[in-house]
Amino acid sequence: MTQKELEIKVEEALNEIRPFLQSDGGDISLLSIDNGKVVKVQLEGACVGCSVNQMTLKSGVEMTIKKHAPQIEQVINVEA
Repeated sequence: MTQKELEIKVEEALNEIRPFLQSDGGDISLLSIDNGKVVKVQLEGACVGCSVNQMTLKSGVEMTIKKHAPQIEQVINVEA
């Protein structure tokens, strides 16, 4: 899978989870994919500083991304 194909898969995963984040006043952006294994995202809006955002990131975002792109090993939230 090329880097571009991987980015498309990750964006598809983010688009799947985005409505749930937006319903709580938040959002998420893809920043980068490093070495084809580590996805860096930035939680936005109400998700910034939310006490459950690490749980959301691991259980929701990371799980959804891995479903679309199984080679991804880790998802990291980069604070603004």
